[in-house]
Amino acid sequence: MEIIRVENLSKVYGAGENEVRALDGVSFAVEKGEFLAVIGPSGSGKSTLLHVLGGVDRPTSGKVYVNGEDVYAQNEEQLAVFRRRQVGLIYQFYNLIPVLNVVENITLPVQMDGRKVNGERLSELVATLGLEGREHSLPNQLSGGQQQRVSIGRALMNAPAVVLADEPTGNLDSRNSQEIVELLKLSNRKYGQTLIVITHDENVALQADRILAIEDGRIARDERLRGAGK
Repeated sequence: MEIIRVENLSKVYGAGENEVRALDGVSFAVEKGEFLAVIGPSGSGKSTLLHVLGGVDRPTSGKVYVNGEDVYAQNEEQLAVFRRRQVGLIYQFYNLIPVLNVVENITLPVQMDGRKVNGERLSELVATLGLEGREHSLPNQLSGGQQQRVSIGRALMNAPAVVLADEPTGNLDSRNSQEIVELLKLSNRKYGQTLIVITHDENVALQADRILAIEDGRIARDERLRGAGK
């Protein structure tokens, strides 16, 4: 079952001599529950693609559909709700709020949405992420790996349909990197969430169901490695 469809997507920054075409006529679809790795050299358009998929950066032209809904047919208020409820974003630099503890950072999207925190889901996430006993710790009291686990918890707390991760292992050593990848794969299998990961790490890419290679804003290769969720 298809969850994302991208049609002739383009994103242009600047104009004239300063024009940069970050995405150029990109089209593809993603199945529900699929783990897709997006690879490519620096400046190829990978992060731009992720931001457009997540409702963070409007495309210059083209369409993005999530669960059959035209994402950019929405106004800014509707887009903000879409980002909180439908998409979980994970970044390389964690982006945790320094004055909030582990639980407060994880539940932030729910609080911003004005909804009640599901205590059972929170407890399950904290246990799954190996953060038991650190619930009241501030980000500066955590290791890099632990901070990234909190970032993952925050992305998963609202049970989003799609999880988008931009170089989630970029600041971690090899052991922590593999642990983070295993946690992402677990969320993909356990919760049936669609996972799209931007990575320079070949070992991460080869664990995906499918690899999408981007070069100069265009799809250079689209290779399926295994069936979704396998």
